[in-house]
Amino acid sequence: MKALTTAWLGIVMLCVTTLAQAQLTIEITRGSDRATPIAVVPFATNGEQLPEDVARVISDDLERSGHFAPLARDDMFDRPSRSDDVSYGEWRALDVRYLVVGEVSRDGDGYRIRYELMDVSGSQRMLGETVTAGNGELRSGAHFISDQVFEEITGIRGAFSTRIAYVTAQGVADDQQFGLYVADADGHNSQRVLESGQPILSPAWSPDGQKLAYVSFESERPAIYVQDLASGQRIRMTSFEGLNSAPAWSPDGRRLAMSLSKDGRPEIYVMSVGDRSVERLTNSSSIDTEPDWAPDGESLLFTSDRSGGPQIYRYDLASGEQDRLTFTGNYNARGRFAPDGDAIFLIHRSSNGYQVARQDLDSGRLVTLSETRWDESPSVAPNGTMVIFATRQGDNGVLSAVSADGRASYRLPSAQGDVREPAWSPFLN
Repeated sequence: MKALTTAWLGIVMLCVTTLAQAQLTIEITRGSDRATPIAVVPFATNGEQLPEDVARVISDDLERSGHFAPLARDDMFDRPSRSDDVSYGEWRALDVRYLVVGEVSRDGDGYRIRYELMDVSGSQRMLGETVTAGNGELRSGAHFISDQVFEEITGIRGAFSTRIAYVTAQGVADDQQFGLYVADADGHNSQRVLESGQPILSPAWSPDGQKLAYVSFESERPAIYVQDLASGQRIRMTSFEGLNSAPAWSPDGRRLAMSLSKDGRPEIYVMSVGDRSVERLTNSSSIDTEPDWAPDGESLLFTSDRSGGPQIYRYDLASGEQDRLTFTGNYNARGRFAPDGDAIFLIHRSSNGYQVARQDLDSGRLVTLSETRWDESPSVAPNGTMVIFATRQGDNGVLSAVSADGRASYRLPSAQGDVREPAWSPFLN
């Protein structure tokens, strides 16, 4: 048996466990034409009414990844709960490649979730185990199962149990209220971290997923804070004259890269989290901003207009060399490394607007991924399969996500106000 690991004037600090009213919903906007057919049969419950449909959560997770095309429940001829009861010929007739079955039962104050994954074409069981989930943790249990199924089939670690951070804005002009939230990767279980009457920008997860760095204007000028999510305790890391922006954690969690204008124009600096000493990296007559660490911690991406318009550069920390990476078009900004370091994701301006793009670092080939026109703030899932970003839907700011190959996408709108500044967490265990 495997136990589930649960792993800006007038600020109102609220405990991160407070459930908030900024729930996001999922709207699939484009499915991949290469998605693998799979069926997730409704799990048996012994007639008990459960607070969550575990099989539905798993099916939605897999569909959202762009790798799978789940079979509609109405098209299922049979609904087995055990591999021994599976008639493989019937599922092959429905063109199903993989099958997930299972059962949920009460276990004291929590639940036992037994599941099995079958290869239909090979008529064999691939995976099976029992997961325990505490009371109120059925969705977490379902996400855990989704992770296991995804990895077993694709060989890629699943990221369904990760979280996202984002900023909301409600009201207009002087009456605007801003909120910093964290939620499950599918938008559920949103929790408010911070509420303010002044803007909140650029949330960034620490490598252990326990803290958020962000920019707050609560003292009438931008300052960078680091907040512990469990305790709510926060520390103001910078409050220099001028710009304090775009914090980014080093892979080891010991340093923060940022853009500061304390010495003139915005430049890239690195701060030691322990003693808050800062080191200036860039020194130019341009605007240098939006740093991002390479996965190996040996270099940084940043955006600079030193060539006449925003382009992405790489700074080598050992040599101090700075190389331009992007050359397609006259606007490329907010570069973010893929987890394997072989590519970067960015905002590229073309005749279709500002869109999320992916550039291979070896070839320099740039491919536009999104189909929207006002995209900003891309953030990459820790397994590199999806990119979440902010965009517009009518008059509203929404979050959207696109697969790394551009074949699948979905939206996460909120019923309350604009949503912006997304940040995808690292793996949490």
